[in-house]
Amino acid sequence: MKKVWGLSAMLLLALAACKNDKKEVAFPALDADLVVQEVKAEPIEIMEFGFNLNDYQVINDTVTNGDSFGWIMEKNNVSRQKVYNIVEAVKDTIDLRKIRTGKPYTILASKDSLSTPQAFIYQANNIDYWVVDFKDSIHGYKAKKPVTIKERIASGIIEENLSVTMDEEGLPYSLVLDLSTIYAWSIDFFRLQKGDKFKVVYDERYINDTINVGVDRIKSAYFQHNGKPFYAFEFTNDSLVGGTDYFDEQARTLRKAFLKAPVEFGRVSSRYNLRRRIAYYGNRIRPHRGTDYAASVGTPILATANGTVVKSSYTRGNGKYVKIRHNGTYSTQYLHMSKRLVKRGETVKQGQVIGKVGMTGNTSGPHVCYRFWKNGREVDPYKQDLPDAEPMKEEIKPTFFNFVAPLKAQLDSIPFPVKEAPIDTIEITDLTKPKNGLTIDQSNHNQSVEKTSKTIR
Repeated sequence: MKKVWGLSAMLLLALAACKNDKKEVAFPALDADLVVQEVKAEPIEIMEFGFNLNDYQVINDTVTNGDSFGWIMEKNNVSRQKVYNIVEAVKDTIDLRKIRTGKPYTILASKDSLSTPQAFIYQANNIDYWVVDFKDSIHGYKAKKPVTIKERIASGIIEENLSVTMDEEGLPYSLVLDLSTIYAWSIDFFRLQKGDKFKVVYDERYINDTINVGVDRIKSAYFQHNGKPFYAFEFTNDSLVGGTDYFDEQARTLRKAFLKAPVEFGRVSSRYNLRRRIAYYGNRIRPHRGTDYAASVGTPILATANGTVVKSSYTRGNGKYVKIRHNGTYSTQYLHMSKRLVKRGETVKQGQVIGKVGMTGNTSGPHVCYRFWKNGREVDPYKQDLPDAEPMKEEIKPTFFNFVAPLKAQLDSIPFPVKEAPIDTIEITDLTKPKNGLTIDQSNHNQSVEKTSKTIR
């Protein structure tokens, strides 16, 4: 019994020693300051418009109908006197009267309980913004968000029209406008045909490398219309007013003395036809010496060439109309306007808006009737060999050809999209059943069907 008690005593002492050892090796208490330093994280710096947004209370809003800079400031507790001082201080740099409905703005206010506005940022578009800083002194300036340019390539085959094809290929609609502008003198976009093709190399703009803010410019393009190729290369030609223009692969300018059409988008509803029957006149034969472009009321009408307005008037048949003399050979006339925007004696430039589409005069629907004179006689503009604009100087051409060679090679290497043909639906009968007394082997039949299904596209 004494031995048992002695053993028990020894065990108790050992356990006690272990407990003491545990206390000796236990982790020391964590320092309070150390804990705070590990948990506390530095705020991520958010920089936008040149400000650290962490330093402010940020108020984002949009200009609504009836808003003005003064009203926006007053409803954010800025006094009228302070508003007046701000407007006067920045008026030479920023015209705060020109803020527009639908545009976003940001107010940077103090982070205290008063939330006092200290800066106003107005976003004129996706890139340009105005800053009015009145935290201490008042100053204003215009700035741009940093933009990255990325080159893109695209191609397509027209099935219906250019807009539909662009949409199917996932391309920006602005490419339609840009291409129609580049080829405005050489291709009639109202007469594109199924099977016409295009390739284009263009630059897109990105903010922060992620936000697409649209097409910057078209660098080169290829259009195949009616089987005829049309190249276009952007080139800076010092001999031209404005410098940059588009030329084909042989250094010929794509600009002509005349645009192909007086409206950018619409459709040809009636062509030049000396034996046309006109419903308005009881379906009798009445010569139609113009080309009608159907478009909605208010569509801008463009002067197809530089010239001088010789008539801006109204008659019962023509309605409101404008006539332009371009030189000693050519004149053009634009009928049935809803509004005339130029006066007699005024000089106009090619592409200038001279009026709006309407349906004044003898007409059954909104359109512009475009008439074309050559040497005093009305002719069909589509059958005229119209002169080019000013050609490139000979001494510049070697530089142009060196510049264009790699661009043309790049265009030529771009493939057209290949559309898969629709899979035909084939009704396969049970070939294992005897026909005309013959028996078909099942295994051979399965192999032939499998092979057929692989080859059908």
